[in-house]
Amino acid sequence: MPIYYPDVLQQKSTPRSFTYGPKDVMLYALGIGMGRDPMDEWELPFVYEKDIKVLPTAVAVLAWANGPSSERTPNQKAGLRISHLNWLMLVHGEQKVELHKPLPSFGKFTATSRTIGAYDKGKEKGAVVVEETVWIDEKGEQVATLTGSNFARGDGGFGGPSGGAPKPHLLPSRKPDLVIALETRPDQALLYRLSGDLNPLHSDPKVAKRAGFPRPILHGQCTFGITCWAVLQAYCGYDPTKILSHQARFSAPVFPGETITVDLWREGNVVSFDARVIERGATVIKNGKTVLRT
Repeated sequence: MPIYYPDVLQQKSTPRSFTYGPKDVMLYALGIGMGRDPMDEWELPFVYEKDIKVLPTAVAVLAWANGPSSERTPNQKAGLRISHLNWLMLVHGEQKVELHKPLPSFGKFTATSRTIGAYDKGKEKGAVVVEETVWIDEKGEQVATLTGSNFARGDGGFGGPSGGAPKPHLLPSRKPDLVIALETRPDQALLYRLSGDLNPLHSDPKVAKRAGFPRPILHGQCTFGITCWAVLQAYCGYDPTKILSHQARFSAPVFPGETITVDLWREGNVVSFDARVIERGATVIKNGKTVLRT
C-alpha cells in the first residue's frame, strides 16, 4: 500500500508495554560480536550476568526482544489514511539513540512511536520516512528517545516534499585519530536476529535475492551496535554510562563474515566516526556521531 501524505505525519503506534532482562541484554551483546574471548575481562560483563553492563545501542532493539516488531499497531484516528511500507524493499537509512539515563539490565517500559517526517525522492528512487520512539519507565520517567529513518525503495512518488530532511553530521577533514577493526562471523545475522528483528532479508537466501542482494545481509542495527562497541573501547574504558547519544547513517550493507574498520575522531565530548568493510573497500557507515557525558 502507498504512503499517504500528509496523513503519515499524524501516524503513531499504540503505546506498547514490554519487558526485558539480563538474557536479552547478553544476547544483544553476543549478537554484535562481543564475548568471543571468554578471558577478556573488559567484554565479559556485557555477556555474563555478574556485574552486568548494557550496551547503549541495545535500546534500539530491546523493545522487541520478546515480541516481533509487527506487533506495533497504528493508533488510527477517524478518517486518517494509514500508510504501509513495502518491507521487502525497506532498508535502514539512519539511526540515533539518546539515553536520558543509563539503561538498566532489566525492567518494564512503554514505547510509543510516531512518524515525524516523510520525503519523496521520486517514483523510481524511493522515499525516506523518519520515525521517533520514546521509552517511558514504570515511574513515568523518560528513558530514551530513538530517531530512525528508513529508505523505502519501493514507496516513492507519493507527492510529499523531496527536501528538508535533517542534515548529516560532518566528519573532521584530518586523518582519523584511531582506527579499530572488528570481525563479523558468517552466522552473525542468524544470531543477531534473535534479539527481535526477524526480517528474512537477513536469514533467507531466496528473500535476499528477491530484494537484490546475492545473499542475506547483516542487520544495519547490528553494524550500528558494532560502531558503538568501537567507541566504547576507544574512549569510554568499556563504561557504557559515558555515552549520552550515538547516531549514524547507513550507506551500504555488510555481509556476515566481513571485517569492519571504524575510523574515529575525538573533539571534546564528541566522537565522530565512519566504517568500512576491508574485503570490498565499501563505506557502510557515514556521518557517525557519539556524544559523551561530561
